[in-house]
Amino acid sequence: MSKQYETVIGLEVHVELATKTKIFCSCTTVFGGTPNTHTCPVCTALPGSLPVLNKQVVEYAMAVGLATNCEITPYSKFDRKNYFYPDNPQNYQISQLYLPICRNGGVEIETEGGKKVVGIHEIHMEEDAGKLIHDEWENASLVDFNRSGVPLIEIVSEPDMRSAEEVIAYLDKLRLIIQYLGASDCKLEEGSMRADVNLSIREQGAKEYGTRTEMKNLNSFKAIARAIEGERVRQIELLEEGKSVTQETRRWDDNKESSYAMRSKEDAQDYRYFPEPDLAPIAISPEWIAAVKARQPELRTEKLERYKTEYDIPEYDAKILTGTKKMAEVFEAATAICKKPKKVSNWLMVETLRLQKERNLDAEQIPFSPENLAKLVDLADEGTINSTVAKEVFEQMFDQNVDPESYVAEHGLKTVHDEGELRSIVEEVLANNPESVTDYKNGKEKAIGFLVGQTMKAMKGKANPGMVNQLLKELLAESN
Repeated sequence: MSKQYETVIGLEVHVELATKTKIFCSCTTVFGGTPNTHTCPVCTALPGSLPVLNKQVVEYAMAVGLATNCEITPYSKFDRKNYFYPDNPQNYQISQLYLPICRNGGVEIETEGGKKVVGIHEIHMEEDAGKLIHDEWENASLVDFNRSGVPLIEIVSEPDMRSAEEVIAYLDKLRLIIQYLGASDCKLEEGSMRADVNLSIREQGAKEYGTRTEMKNLNSFKAIARAIEGERVRQIELLEEGKSVTQETRRWDDNKESSYAMRSKEDAQDYRYFPEPDLAPIAISPEWIAAVKARQPELRTEKLERYKTEYDIPEYDAKILTGTKKMAEVFEAATAICKKPKKVSNWLMVETLRLQKERNLDAEQIPFSPENLAKLVDLADEGTINSTVAKEVFEQMFDQNVDPESYVAEHGLKTVHDEGELRSIVEEVLANNPESVTDYKNGKEKAIGFLVGQTMKAMKGKANPGMVNQLLKELLAESN
Protein backbone atom coordinates (compact mmCIF):
# COMPACT_ATOMS: atom_id res chain seq x y z
CA MET A 1 0.00 0.00 0.00
CA SER A 2 1.47 3.36 -1.02
CA LYS A 3 2.12 6.01 1.60
CA GLN A 4 -0.21 8.97 2.03
CA TYR A 5 1.47 12.39 2.07
CA GLU A 6 0.44 15.77 3.41
CA THR A 7 1.55 19.03 1.79
CA VAL A 8 2.61 21.81 4.18
CA ILE A 9 2.73 25.34 2.75
CA GLY A 10 3.70 28.74 4.11
CA LEU A 11 3.92 31.96 2.11
CA GLU A 12 6.08 35.06 2.08
CA VAL A 13 4.02 37.75 0.37
CA HIS A 14 5.73 40.98 -0.72
CA VAL A 15 3.42 43.94 -1.28
CA GLU A 16 4.51 47.27 -2.80
CA LEU A 17 2.84 50.06 -0.85
CA ALA A 18 0.85 52.81 -2.56
CA THR A 19 2.89 55.72 -1.24
CA LYS A 20 3.68 58.55 -3.65
CA THR A 21 7.36 58.48 -2.69
CA LYS A 22 9.90 55.80 -1.77
CA ILE A 23 10.54 54.48 1.71
CA PHE A 24 13.74 56.44 2.47
CA CYS A 25 13.77 59.27 -0.12
CA SER A 26 11.43 61.56 -2.04
CA CYS A 27 11.68 59.83 -5.46
CA THR A 28 8.39 58.85 -7.10
CA THR A 29 7.10 55.29 -6.86
CA VAL A 30 5.12 55.48 -10.16
CA PHE A 31 5.37 52.19 -12.08
CA GLY A 32 7.33 52.29 -15.33
CA GLY A 33 9.21 55.36 -16.51
CA THR A 34 12.46 55.59 -18.45
CA PRO A 35 15.08 53.43 -16.68
CA ASN A 36 17.02 55.17 -13.89
CA THR A 37 14.97 58.39 -13.93
CA HIS A 38 13.10 57.81 -10.63
CA THR A 39 16.36 57.88 -8.68
CA CYS A 40 18.49 60.03 -6.37
CA PRO A 41 21.67 59.65 -4.27
CA VAL A 42 19.76 57.76 -1.52
CA CYS A 43 18.09 55.04 -3.62
CA THR A 44 21.23 54.54 -5.73
CA ALA A 45 23.38 54.43 -2.55
CA LEU A 46 25.83 57.18 -3.42
CA PRO A 47 28.45 57.79 -0.73
CA GLY A 48 27.33 60.10 2.09
CA SER A 49 23.57 59.77 1.41
CA LEU A 50 21.34 58.96 4.39
CA PRO A 51 17.85 57.42 4.58
CA VAL A 52 14.83 59.26 6.08
CA LEU A 53 11.81 57.06 6.90
CA ASN A 54 8.50 57.78 5.12
CA LYS A 55 5.80 57.97 7.86
CA GLN A 56 3.09 56.78 5.46
CA VAL A 57 4.90 53.45 5.07
CA VAL A 58 4.64 52.85 8.82
CA GLU A 59 0.94 53.74 8.83
CA TYR A 60 0.14 51.45 5.88
CA ALA A 61 2.02 48.59 7.60
CA MET A 62 0.07 49.24 10.81
CA ALA A 63 -3.24 49.36 8.87
CA VAL A 64 -2.55 45.98 7.23
CA GLY A 65 -1.48 44.56 10.60
CA LEU A 66 -4.67 45.73 12.32
CA ALA A 67 -6.84 44.37 9.48
CA THR A 68 -5.13 40.96 9.76
CA ASN A 69 -5.53 40.76 13.55
CA CYS A 70 -1.83 41.30 14.32
CA GLU A 71 -0.25 42.80 17.42
CA ILE A 72 1.51 46.08 16.65
CA THR A 73 5.05 46.16 18.06
CA PRO A 74 5.34 49.28 20.25
CA TYR A 75 9.13 49.50 19.75
CA SER A 76 10.09 48.54 16.19
CA LYS A 77 13.39 48.96 14.38
CA PHE A 78 15.21 48.36 11.10
CA ASP A 79 18.11 45.98 10.39
CA ARG A 80 20.63 45.59 7.59
CA LYS A 81 20.43 42.39 5.56
CA ASN A 82 23.80 42.11 3.84
CA TYR A 83 24.15 40.48 0.44
CA PHE A 84 25.70 41.29 -2.91
CA TYR A 85 23.52 41.34 -6.01
CA PRO A 86 23.89 43.67 -9.01
CA ASP A 87 20.42 45.27 -8.56
CA ASN A 88 21.12 45.99 -4.87
CA PRO A 89 23.14 49.23 -4.97
CA GLN A 90 24.07 49.35 -1.26
CA ASN A 91 25.10 45.66 -1.06
CA TYR A 92 22.61 45.45 1.79
CA GLN A 93 18.85 45.79 2.14
CA ILE A 94 17.20 47.76 4.95
CA SER A 95 14.64 45.36 6.39
CA GLN A 96 13.35 44.19 9.80
CA LEU A 97 14.41 40.94 11.46
CA TYR A 98 14.49 41.29 15.25
CA LEU A 99 11.58 43.66 15.93
CA PRO A 100 9.14 43.62 12.97
CA ILE A 101 6.24 46.07 13.10
CA CYS A 102 3.45 43.41 13.29
CA ARG A 103 3.28 39.93 14.78
CA ASN A 104 0.95 37.04 15.65
CA GLY A 105 -2.02 37.70 13.38
CA GLY A 106 -4.23 35.61 11.14
CA VAL A 107 -6.99 35.72 8.54
CA GLU A 108 -9.94 33.40 8.08
CA ILE A 109 -10.26 31.70 4.71
CA GLU A 110 -13.10 29.65 3.26
CA THR A 111 -12.69 26.78 0.78
CA GLU A 112 -14.77 23.75 -0.15
CA GLY A 113 -13.26 22.08 2.92
CA GLY A 114 -14.77 24.76 5.18
CA LYS A 115 -13.36 27.68 7.15
CA LYS A 116 -9.96 27.89 8.79
CA VAL A 117 -7.59 30.53 10.12
CA VAL A 118 -4.19 30.93 8.47
CA GLY A 119 -1.75 32.36 10.98
CA ILE A 120 0.47 35.33 10.19
CA HIS A 121 3.86 35.04 11.87
CA GLU A 122 4.90 38.63 11.18
CA ILE A 123 4.68 41.62 8.84
CA HIS A 124 7.82 43.65 8.35
CA MET A 125 8.77 46.74 6.33
CA GLU A 126 11.64 46.83 3.87
CA GLU A 127 12.90 48.45 0.69
CA ASP A 128 12.68 46.87 -2.75
CA ALA A 129 15.75 46.25 -4.90
CA GLY A 130 16.25 47.47 -8.47
CA LYS A 131 15.52 45.37 -11.52
CA LEU A 132 17.90 43.48 -13.79
CA ILE A 133 17.04 43.39 -17.50
CA HIS A 134 18.79 40.61 -19.42
CA ASP A 135 19.47 41.59 -23.03
CA GLU A 136 20.09 38.34 -24.89
CA TRP A 137 20.79 40.15 -28.18
CA GLU A 138 23.66 42.15 -26.67
CA ASN A 139 24.57 39.29 -24.30
CA ALA A 140 24.51 41.74 -21.38
CA SER A 141 22.53 42.52 -18.24
CA LEU A 142 21.33 46.07 -17.56
CA VAL A 143 20.12 47.44 -14.26
CA ASP A 144 17.22 49.83 -13.65
CA PHE A 145 17.11 51.44 -10.18
CA ASN A 146 13.63 52.99 -10.57
CA ARG A 147 12.21 50.29 -8.27
CA SER A 148 15.10 50.52 -5.79
CA GLY A 149 13.76 51.90 -2.50
CA VAL A 150 10.08 51.36 -3.32
CA PRO A 151 8.44 50.50 0.04
CA LEU A 152 7.43 46.91 0.70
CA ILE A 153 5.76 45.00 3.45
CA GLU A 154 6.50 41.29 3.68
CA ILE A 155 3.69 39.21 5.16
CA VAL A 156 5.07 35.93 6.49
CA SER A 157 2.44 33.27 7.14
CA GLU A 158 2.63 30.26 9.42
CA PRO A 159 2.90 26.90 7.58
CA ASP A 160 -0.87 26.43 7.95
CA MET A 161 -1.96 25.79 4.34
CA ARG A 162 -2.35 22.30 2.93
CA SER A 163 -3.38 22.80 -0.71
CA ALA A 164 -3.21 25.18 -3.66
CA GLU A 165 -6.91 25.96 -3.06
CA GLU A 166 -6.13 27.20 0.47
CA VAL A 167 -3.16 29.22 -0.78
CA ILE A 168 -5.27 30.99 -3.43
CA ALA A 169 -8.05 31.66 -0.88
CA TYR A 170 -5.46 33.17 1.52
CA LEU A 171 -3.87 35.33 -1.19
CA ASP A 172 -7.26 36.50 -2.40
CA LYS A 173 -8.27 37.45 1.15
CA LEU A 174 -5.01 39.36 1.69
CA ARG A 175 -5.31 41.10 -1.67
CA LEU A 176 -8.86 42.29 -0.96
CA ILE A 177 -7.97 43.52 2.54
CA ILE A 178 -4.99 45.49 1.24
CA GLN A 179 -6.90 46.92 -1.74
CA TYR A 180 -9.80 48.01 0.48
CA LEU A 181 -7.31 49.72 2.80
CA GLY A 182 -5.84 51.55 -0.21
CA ALA A 183 -2.39 50.35 0.90
CA SER A 184 -1.56 48.81 -2.51
CA ASP A 185 -3.21 47.99 -5.84
CA CYS A 186 -1.83 44.41 -5.44
CA LYS A 187 -1.33 43.93 -9.20
CA LEU A 188 0.54 40.65 -9.58
CA GLU A 189 1.33 41.36 -13.25
CA GLU A 190 3.13 44.61 -12.30
CA GLY A 191 4.91 42.97 -9.37
CA SER A 192 3.16 45.03 -6.69
CA MET A 193 2.15 41.74 -5.04
CA ARG A 194 4.56 38.83 -5.17
CA ALA A 195 4.40 35.50 -3.37
CA ASP A 196 7.21 33.07 -2.55
CA VAL A 197 5.95 29.58 -1.70
CA ASN A 198 7.63 27.50 1.01
CA LEU A 199 6.53 23.89 0.57
CA SER A 200 7.37 20.58 2.19
CA ILE A 201 5.91 17.06 2.22
CA ARG A 202 5.44 14.73 5.18
CA GLU A 203 3.73 11.41 5.71
CA GLN A 204 0.11 11.73 6.80
CA GLY A 205 -0.03 11.93 10.59
CA ALA A 206 3.66 12.84 11.05
CA LYS A 207 4.38 15.69 13.47
CA GLU A 208 7.79 16.72 12.13
CA TYR A 209 7.93 18.95 9.05
CA GLY A 210 9.73 17.72 5.96
CA THR A 211 12.56 19.62 4.25
CA ARG A 212 11.12 22.69 2.57
CA THR A 213 11.93 24.41 -0.67
CA GLU A 214 11.14 28.01 -1.58
CA MET A 215 9.74 28.84 -5.00
CA LYS A 216 10.11 32.26 -6.59
CA ASN A 217 8.99 33.97 -9.82
CA LEU A 218 5.26 33.48 -9.27
CA ASN A 219 3.27 36.33 -10.80
CA SER A 220 -0.28 34.98 -11.13
CA PHE A 221 -2.67 32.88 -9.09
CA LYS A 222 -2.68 30.24 -11.85
CA ALA A 223 1.13 30.05 -11.83
CA ILE A 224 1.11 29.69 -8.04
CA ALA A 225 -1.41 26.82 -8.21
CA ARG A 226 0.61 25.05 -10.95
CA ALA A 227 3.90 25.57 -9.08
CA ILE A 228 2.47 24.07 -5.88
CA GLU A 229 1.20 21.00 -7.70
CA GLY A 230 4.47 20.60 -9.63
CA GLU A 231 6.65 20.89 -6.50
CA ARG A 232 4.38 18.59 -4.47
CA VAL A 233 4.68 15.85 -7.10
CA ARG A 234 8.47 16.39 -7.42
CA GLN A 235 9.06 16.02 -3.67
CA ILE A 236 6.83 12.94 -3.36
CA GLU A 237 8.70 11.27 -6.24
CA LEU A 238 12.05 11.95 -4.51
CA LEU A 239 10.82 10.44 -1.23
CA GLU A 240 9.28 7.43 -3.01
CA GLU A 241 12.66 6.80 -4.68
CA GLY A 242 14.36 6.85 -1.26
CA LYS A 243 16.07 10.17 -1.98
CA SER A 244 15.99 13.27 0.21
CA VAL A 245 14.68 16.74 -0.57
CA THR A 246 17.37 19.45 -0.64
CA GLN A 247 16.56 22.72 1.14
CA GLU A 248 16.96 25.25 -1.64
CA THR A 249 15.44 28.17 -3.51
CA ARG A 250 13.86 27.15 -6.80
CA ARG A 251 12.62 29.21 -9.72
CA TRP A 252 9.32 28.29 -11.36
CA ASP A 253 9.15 28.40 -15.16
CA ASP A 254 5.46 28.70 -15.98
CA ASN A 255 5.99 28.07 -19.71
CA LYS A 256 7.71 24.73 -19.07
CA GLU A 257 5.55 24.05 -15.98
CA SER A 258 8.61 22.97 -14.02
CA SER A 259 11.04 24.44 -11.51
CA TYR A 260 14.82 24.39 -11.26
CA ALA A 261 17.26 25.02 -8.41
CA MET A 262 18.65 28.55 -8.07
CA ARG A 263 20.69 28.33 -4.87
CA SER A 264 20.85 26.48 -1.57
CA LYS A 265 18.58 28.11 1.02
CA GLU A 266 20.38 30.66 3.17
CA ASP A 267 19.95 30.95 6.92
CA ALA A 268 19.62 34.28 8.69
CA GLN A 269 23.27 34.21 9.79
CA ASP A 270 24.39 34.17 6.15
CA TYR A 271 22.99 37.68 5.80
CA ARG A 272 24.93 39.06 8.83
CA TYR A 273 21.93 41.04 10.05
CA PHE A 274 22.71 43.91 12.42
CA PRO A 275 20.73 46.98 13.58
CA GLU A 276 20.50 49.72 10.92
CA PRO A 277 22.75 52.51 12.27
CA ASP A 278 21.29 55.31 10.13
CA LEU A 279 17.65 54.98 11.29
CA ALA A 280 16.27 55.57 14.77
CA PRO A 281 13.88 52.96 16.24
CA ILE A 282 10.14 53.60 15.81
CA ALA A 283 8.15 54.17 18.99
CA ILE A 284 4.48 53.43 18.31
CA SER A 285 2.16 54.86 20.97
CA PRO A 286 -1.34 53.50 21.78
CA GLU A 287 -2.69 56.87 20.56
CA TRP A 288 -1.02 56.42 17.16
CA ILE A 289 -2.45 52.89 16.83
CA ALA A 290 -5.92 54.23 17.81
CA ALA A 291 -5.67 56.99 15.18
CA VAL A 292 -4.79 54.47 12.42
CA LYS A 293 -7.58 52.14 13.61
CA ALA A 294 -10.12 54.99 13.50
CA ARG A 295 -9.30 55.57 9.82
CA GLN A 296 -9.75 51.90 8.81
CA PRO A 297 -12.46 51.59 6.11
CA GLU A 298 -15.22 48.99 6.03
CA LEU A 299 -13.57 45.81 4.73
CA ARG A 300 -15.04 43.23 2.38
CA THR A 301 -16.36 40.85 5.08
CA GLU A 302 -18.43 43.55 6.81
CA LYS A 303 -19.52 45.04 3.49
CA LEU A 304 -20.78 41.65 2.32
CA GLU A 305 -23.05 41.26 5.35
CA ARG A 306 -24.31 44.84 5.10
CA TYR A 307 -25.19 44.51 1.41
CA LYS A 308 -27.38 41.48 2.11
CA THR A 309 -29.34 43.24 4.87
CA GLU A 310 -29.31 46.91 3.83
CA TYR A 311 -29.83 46.40 0.09
CA ASP A 312 -31.63 43.03 0.22
CA ILE A 313 -29.54 41.51 -2.57
CA PRO A 314 -28.59 37.80 -2.84
CA GLU A 315 -25.28 36.59 -1.38
CA TYR A 316 -23.98 35.61 -4.84
CA ASP A 317 -24.52 39.16 -6.13
CA ALA A 318 -23.08 40.70 -2.95
CA LYS A 319 -19.93 38.55 -3.30
CA ILE A 320 -19.33 39.76 -6.86
CA LEU A 321 -20.10 43.41 -6.04
CA THR A 322 -17.69 43.39 -3.09
CA GLY A 323 -15.10 41.28 -4.96
CA THR A 324 -13.23 44.44 -5.94
CA LYS A 325 -13.04 47.79 -4.19
CA LYS A 326 -13.91 49.67 -7.40
CA MET A 327 -17.07 47.65 -8.12
CA ALA A 328 -18.27 48.20 -4.53
CA GLU A 329 -17.59 51.94 -4.78
CA VAL A 330 -19.53 52.27 -8.06
CA PHE A 331 -22.44 50.23 -6.67
CA GLU A 332 -22.73 52.26 -3.46
CA ALA A 333 -22.34 55.65 -5.14
CA ALA A 334 -24.89 54.90 -7.90
CA THR A 335 -27.37 53.43 -5.40
CA ALA A 336 -27.06 56.51 -3.18
CA ILE A 337 -28.17 58.65 -6.16
CA CYS A 338 -31.03 56.60 -7.66
CA LYS A 339 -32.05 54.55 -4.56
CA LYS A 340 -32.52 51.41 -6.69
CA PRO A 341 -29.92 48.89 -5.43
CA LYS A 342 -31.26 45.82 -7.25
CA LYS A 343 -31.37 47.60 -10.60
CA VAL A 344 -27.86 49.05 -10.15
CA SER A 345 -26.69 45.55 -9.15
CA ASN A 346 -28.23 44.04 -12.30
CA TRP A 347 -26.39 46.48 -14.60
CA LEU A 348 -23.09 45.75 -12.84
CA MET A 349 -23.61 41.99 -12.63
CA VAL A 350 -24.71 41.47 -16.23
CA GLU A 351 -23.73 44.18 -18.72
CA THR A 352 -20.66 45.52 -16.89
CA LEU A 353 -19.13 42.06 -16.39
CA ARG A 354 -19.93 41.13 -20.01
CA LEU A 355 -18.22 44.23 -21.44
CA GLN A 356 -15.30 43.93 -19.02
CA LYS A 357 -14.69 40.42 -20.33
CA GLU A 358 -15.11 41.49 -23.98
CA ARG A 359 -12.77 44.48 -23.58
CA ASN A 360 -10.34 42.50 -21.38
CA LEU A 361 -10.48 45.07 -18.56
CA ASP A 362 -10.30 44.53 -14.83
CA ALA A 363 -12.71 46.18 -12.39
CA GLU A 364 -10.29 49.02 -11.59
CA GLN A 365 -10.61 50.10 -15.24
CA ILE A 366 -14.41 50.54 -15.17
CA PRO A 367 -14.64 53.81 -17.14
CA PHE A 368 -18.14 55.12 -16.42
CA SER A 369 -19.11 57.25 -13.44
CA PRO A 370 -21.64 56.17 -10.78
CA GLU A 371 -23.64 59.33 -11.62
CA ASN A 372 -24.10 58.20 -15.23
CA LEU A 373 -25.04 54.67 -14.18
CA ALA A 374 -27.69 56.08 -11.83
CA LYS A 375 -29.08 58.25 -14.66
CA LEU A 376 -29.30 55.22 -16.97
CA VAL A 377 -31.11 53.18 -14.29
CA ASP A 378 -33.67 55.99 -13.90
CA LEU A 379 -34.17 56.42 -17.66
CA ALA A 380 -34.85 52.69 -18.11
CA ASP A 381 -36.95 52.40 -14.94
CA GLU A 382 -39.17 55.33 -15.84
CA GLY A 383 -39.76 53.99 -19.36
CA THR A 384 -38.03 56.97 -20.99
CA ILE A 385 -36.02 54.40 -22.97
CA ASN A 386 -36.78 50.72 -23.50
CA SER A 387 -34.46 47.86 -22.57
CA THR A 388 -32.94 47.51 -26.07
CA VAL A 389 -32.04 51.20 -26.22
CA ALA A 390 -30.80 51.10 -22.61
CA LYS A 391 -28.24 48.42 -23.55
CA GLU A 392 -27.09 50.47 -26.55
CA VAL A 393 -26.70 53.58 -24.37
CA PHE A 394 -24.88 51.58 -21.69
CA GLU A 395 -22.32 50.36 -24.22
CA GLN A 396 -21.61 53.97 -25.24
CA MET A 397 -21.40 54.92 -21.58
CA PHE A 398 -19.02 52.03 -20.89
CA ASP A 399 -16.70 52.97 -23.74
CA GLN A 400 -16.81 56.77 -23.51
CA ASN A 401 -18.54 57.62 -20.20
CA VAL A 402 -21.19 59.57 -22.12
CA ASP A 403 -23.97 61.27 -20.16
CA PRO A 404 -26.96 58.97 -20.89
CA GLU A 405 -29.54 61.78 -20.68
CA SER A 406 -27.65 63.91 -23.23
CA TYR A 407 -26.93 60.91 -25.47
CA VAL A 408 -30.62 59.87 -25.53
CA ALA A 409 -31.74 63.44 -26.32
CA GLU A 410 -29.10 64.00 -29.04
CA HIS A 411 -29.85 60.71 -30.81
CA GLY A 412 -33.65 60.88 -30.44
CA LEU A 413 -33.81 57.59 -28.54
CA LYS A 414 -36.69 58.32 -26.18
CA THR A 415 -39.40 55.67 -26.23
CA VAL A 416 -42.46 56.70 -28.26
CA HIS A 417 -45.57 56.49 -26.09
CA ASP A 418 -47.77 58.43 -28.54
CA GLU A 419 -50.63 55.99 -29.31
CA GLY A 420 -51.64 57.78 -32.50
CA GLU A 421 -48.14 57.59 -33.97
CA LEU A 422 -47.74 53.97 -32.94
CA ARG A 423 -51.18 53.01 -34.30
CA SER A 424 -50.36 54.33 -37.78
CA ILE A 425 -47.03 52.41 -37.85
CA VAL A 426 -48.71 49.19 -36.64
CA GLU A 427 -51.43 49.54 -39.34
CA GLU A 428 -48.70 49.96 -41.95
CA VAL A 429 -46.84 46.84 -40.69
CA LEU A 430 -50.07 44.78 -40.82
CA ALA A 431 -50.78 46.00 -44.36
CA ASN A 432 -47.25 45.05 -45.49
CA ASN A 433 -47.29 41.57 -43.92
CA PRO A 434 -50.56 39.86 -44.92
CA GLU A 435 -49.05 36.34 -44.60
CA SER A 436 -48.18 36.87 -40.92
CA VAL A 437 -51.65 38.30 -40.30
CA THR A 438 -53.19 35.17 -41.87
CA ASP A 439 -50.85 32.91 -39.83
CA TYR A 440 -51.90 34.63 -36.62
CA LYS A 441 -55.59 34.29 -37.46
CA ASN A 442 -55.00 30.59 -38.19
CA GLY A 443 -53.77 30.10 -34.62
CA LYS A 444 -50.01 30.59 -35.09
CA GLU A 445 -49.36 32.70 -31.98
CA LYS A 446 -45.65 33.10 -32.84
CA ALA A 447 -46.58 35.25 -35.83
CA ILE A 448 -47.24 38.18 -33.51
CA GLY A 449 -43.56 38.11 -32.48
CA PHE A 450 -42.54 38.76 -36.07
CA LEU A 451 -45.03 41.64 -36.32
CA VAL A 452 -43.71 43.16 -33.07
CA GLY A 453 -40.18 42.93 -34.51
CA GLN A 454 -41.23 44.63 -37.74
CA THR A 455 -42.91 47.43 -35.79
CA MET A 456 -39.85 47.96 -33.57
CA LYS A 457 -37.68 48.02 -36.70
CA ALA A 458 -39.92 50.64 -38.28
CA MET A 459 -39.71 52.68 -35.05
CA LYS A 460 -35.88 52.24 -34.93
CA GLY A 461 -36.24 50.43 -31.61
CA LYS A 462 -37.85 53.40 -29.87
CA ALA A 463 -41.38 52.08 -29.42
CA ASN A 464 -42.84 50.92 -26.13
CA PRO A 465 -42.92 47.11 -26.63
CA GLY A 466 -45.92 46.71 -24.32
CA MET A 467 -47.95 49.25 -26.28
CA VAL A 468 -46.92 47.68 -29.59
CA ASN A 469 -48.12 44.26 -28.40
CA GLN A 470 -51.40 45.66 -27.18
CA LEU A 471 -52.09 47.64 -30.36
CA LEU A 472 -51.26 44.67 -32.58
CA LYS A 473 -53.68 42.43 -30.71
CA GLU A 474 -56.41 45.09 -30.82
CA LEU A 475 -56.05 45.73 -34.56
CA LEU A 476 -55.80 41.99 -35.38
CA ALA A 477 -58.96 41.35 -33.35
CA GLU A 478 -60.76 44.18 -35.13
CA SER A 479 -59.87 42.78 -38.57
CA ASN A 480 -61.44 39.37 -37.83
